Amino acid sequence: MIETNKRCWAEINTSNIAHNVNEIRKIIPSQTKIMGIVKANAYGHGDVSMCKELLKSGVDFFGVACMEEALRLRQAHIQERILILGYTPKEQFHYLHEQNLIQTLISMDFAKELSDYACLNDVEIQCHVKVDTGMSRLGVQCKKEQWDIEDVKRMYHLPHIRVQGIFSHFSVSDDITHQENLTFTNHQIALFDLVLQQLKQAGIEPGITHLQNSYGILNYPHLSYDYVRPGLLHLGVTSDDALATIAKPDFRPVMTWKASISYVKWIEAGCDVSYGRTYTAKERIKVATVCVGYADGYPRMVSNMHKHVLIHGQRAEIIGRICMDQMMIDVSAITDVKTGDEVVLFGYDNDVLLSVDELSRACHTINNETLCWLSERVQRIYR
Repeated sequence: MIETNKRCWAEINTSNIAHNVNEIRKIIPSQTKIMGIVKANAYGHGDVSMCKELLKSGVDFFGVACMEEALRLRQAHIQERILILGYTPKEQFHYLHEQNLIQTLISMDFAKELSDYACLNDVEIQCHVKVDTGMSRLGVQCKKEQWDIEDVKRMYHLPHIRVQGIFSHFSVSDDITHQENLTFTNHQIALFDLVLQQLKQAGIEPGITHLQNSYGILNYPHLSYDYVRPGLLHLGVTSDDALATIAKPDFRPVMTWKASISYVKWIEAGCDVSYGRTYTAKERIKVATVCVGYADGYPRMVSNMHKHVLIHGQRAEIIGRICMDQMMIDVSAITDVKTGDEVVLFGYDNDVLLSVDELSRACHTINNETLCWLSERVQRIYR
């Protein structure tokens, strides 16, 4: 293992992954299995390492967004089933059978193109059918405005296409406070069940069924499909801590993002800090420069918003504009701060937790996006 670069790094507590997987299992039906969604480099946590840890917890089916992500897992000797949830261009079709990957059929036209390729090359392609029950993103439209069940049926009979499963995706399963959204989600469930029913009535076995994303698990845990698809949950966070949920598992965040202090100095009243002179000290203060900036993924938009980091278990305010590689914090009230000290950007400082949600909320976004901001130069360290 490469040693910590002592500039800016993310520590991944792998024991928390097993704990979070067990928490998910407590709330879903006993026969339902878990498909670990590890797209976008496992939301910034490291897809290969997360897969290996999830395997230890009995998760043996993974979902990714695209071919490049699937191939990275195969190159790392992850041999379990991998479902590509999104579009694959025809130039990459050959990887599907060469690497034993499962492709989502996102439309009838796409399915025919894939079947034509498979017939021409005399190969079999494993697939799951995506049905659109209200997300209006990908999938055969099976919603109240349009009903294409015949296209779904035809997909199961396309030559050289072996459909192994079928799924859909919730759009507002995170909202249990507004009746119109509860009604919409329940309507999506009813539509998905109707698709399954009509397939069976036509003598077609739907195969593996899955519908619930992370909030689908938390708010509709009673649903008894074959798999659930957590993305953030096994990482110990939700998209938004403020949202109410039906189930309230004891999730533990996996990632703690840290950086080192490179310089500590006193500045006098009237002294400006960082670009644009947007912060001026009102009195003599002690300022520490931290080795992290927006090129690492720390958002510049939180400059001068009175946001904090942790040092020695205490909060320190970010002052001045955040730079590309550095930012400054006021450590006047914290004793014995010195060069080389660790600063927690979010996560745990011993028993003190600074939630990633606090940073996300300042940026008016969700934790999914904040975690994905961490750049490649932020070293991931697995403990």
